[in-house]
Amino acid sequence: MIATVLRDGVRDEVAVEEPLEIRVDGQPLAVTMRTPGHDEELALGFLYGEGLIDGPREAGLTEDLAANIVEVSGPLLRDPGARRFYTTSSCGVCGKGALEEVSVYAPRLADGPSVERALLAALPDRLRQPTFERTGGLHATGLFTPDGELLLVREDVGRHNAMDKVIGRALLDGRLPLSGAILCVSGRLAFELVQKAAVAGAPILVGVGAPTSLAVELAVDRNITLAGFARGDRVNVYAGTQRVRSPAA
Repeated sequence: MIATVLRDGVRDEVAVEEPLEIRVDGQPLAVTMRTPGHDEELALGFLYGEGLIDGPREAGLTEDLAANIVEVSGPLLRDPGARRFYTTSSCGVCGKGALEEVSVYAPRLADGPSVERALLAALPDRLRQPTFERTGGLHATGLFTPDGELLLVREDVGRHNAMDKVIGRALLDGRLPLSGAILCVSGRLAFELVQKAAVAGAPILVGVGAPTSLAVELAVDRNITLAGFARGDRVNVYAGTQRVRSPAA
């Protein structure tokens, strides 16, 4: 979604950012700042990534507050207790999430598939980002086959939201776990993105930017191939090198 603003007296296009409240059986659970669109996918992907659901649920926008509330049918797999979630467009887990907690909902992945290093480097260029091209203000997550075919892409002002939307769509389509797929993100590789990939069962996560130390630690712990600085014909692999094939010298 795009809005028009004035920049130096002329019209300019910017990405829309609005709050979304996620409710389960009428009870508020989470608030995130997101770009409107595919909100049901976002809600389901978020709940799946937190280990609160394990399959598709009914989800839909309400008419309250200009459709900024999405209602999901319960029950949840576990009681979040007093814990409630607030996330901004730049923050996913916001300090929450020890490695031990992630491991409860994300078993260590088996080896495979095997992919060419050159393919990992090329994936960001295959992301379709029409709204980013117009505004420069969105992140994207793409779901690829091991051969580099783009299956699905979502854009959002929040990098974690873009991935939640992809995972939510995959959940609705019966694609989870993503055991034979690759996730590619347009930005840096922070902990919460590796967490979401791990819970979704994605063995390979590629990003345009750099990983954080905790992201690498979690990728090693869950046997995820983590590749950063994927640009042009170059990519750095920080974990899971056994899945990456390099051309013979």
